[in-house]
Amino acid sequence: MQDQHAWSGRFSEPVSELVKHYTASIGFDYRLAEVDIEGSLAHAAMLNRSGVLSDADLDAIRRGMADIRTEIRAGQMEWSVDLEDVHMNIERRLTDRIGDAGKRLHTGRSRNDQVATDIRLWLRGEIDATVGLLAELQQSLLDLAERHADTVMPGFTHLQVAQPVTFGHHLLAYVEMLARDAERMLDCRKRVNRLPLGAAALAGTTYPIDRHYTASLLGFDDVCHNSLDAVSDRDFAIEFTAAASLAMLHLSRLSEELILWMSPRVGFIDIADRFCTGSSIMPQKKNPDVPELVRGKSGRVVGHLIALITLMKAQPLAYNKDNQEDKEPLFDTVDTLQTTLRIYADMMRGVTVKPEAMRAAVLQGYATATDLADYLVKKGLPFRDSHEVVALAVRHAEQQGVDLSELALPVLQGFSALIAEDVYTVLTPEGSLAQRDHVGGTAPTQVRTQIARHRARLA
Repeated sequence: MQDQHAWSGRFSEPVSELVKHYTASIGFDYRLAEVDIEGSLAHAAMLNRSGVLSDADLDAIRRGMADIRTEIRAGQMEWSVDLEDVHMNIERRLTDRIGDAGKRLHTGRSRNDQVATDIRLWLRGEIDATVGLLAELQQSLLDLAERHADTVMPGFTHLQVAQPVTFGHHLLAYVEMLARDAERMLDCRKRVNRLPLGAAALAGTTYPIDRHYTASLLGFDDVCHNSLDAVSDRDFAIEFTAAASLAMLHLSRLSEELILWMSPRVGFIDIADRFCTGSSIMPQKKNPDVPELVRGKSGRVVGHLIALITLMKAQPLAYNKDNQEDKEPLFDTVDTLQTTLRIYADMMRGVTVKPEAMRAAVLQGYATATDLADYLVKKGLPFRDSHEVVALAVRHAEQQGVDLSELALPVLQGFSALIAEDVYTVLTPEGSLAQRDHVGGTAPTQVRTQIARHRARLA
């Protein structure tokens, strides 16, 4: 049987079966088929406009590609390892259908600039989808935050009770993170959306091509302006994976908090049963498997980032076969992030909050101690002296097993004569919250203002 490779004329013996399977990428790059067809149709239209491809050949290519796209969508396309990759599989299928016109399609291009174009086209669409999923999760968090704009909970530093916040305010911190993730994705998209096609193998082509016309047909903002860089650059894939790693990092942090909050020792929330599993031996268990797995999958995506950086760090210009290894980490990063965002948007709608447990935790940690210190400063006591006074008051309250707000006024005045009856307005969690009524503060009025701001941004 004659070797089917497009380059077989140069070689005196066929590729070994082991090498064939080792070097083939069709097992994973078949998912680029739709964008490969899209890029080929734009290339054919440009060749026709430039006088390189006849009207008859262009019509045949368009008809043939339409049939192939139908086959692929119906799951009827037979992918061959002998043809190495998605590009050669589609080209061979086209040639089988329309003859010599299919062979002319590759005029003025190489698989090097073709695959670089395909990945950018595919990733551009996935970035748009990811930004939409980030928005959906933000909306879920905003819905929950709005219901709990007044719900008091302890804010922590070092996992120790620090100051009162609201649960809504806490959730808005993650909305801010996800908003930055979306910004990074959209900024990355600008550099993804540049056309490599026309760089050919590495040096450009002798045919009278019009790269800007091809770019306009495919919706690219610009072309890659150096042919060597165009075929060998994978910065955009690394940049996307870095942005995805940060998004997964944020989801991992949220996961850790959900796991802690759901623990019976804390008991701040419950997660709907459909997102949890039981134990094979302990019938009482309800395990937060989804957040735990998300926490683990964040490491998977960060690993892909390191893999892509390592892949590129020692490559000379221009294209090298190493670059075939860019697709699997990139594909899996997209799949992992998007699936995580989808499930989290649904899961956050299934979170039940336990306000009583949250408020009780605030009262256990002397969370209004800083408010008492601020109160004394406003009365004229230097902050360092105020800090010392409040520390003594906390020690006394701890010995008595009560909250600061439960100490009688004469007891509090024993620590400072500046303390008056109005001190109790700042010693309650609600009083503490109300005083932080400024942009970025945790006062319920500010929480609602921020929710409205985010809703307007996402509209």
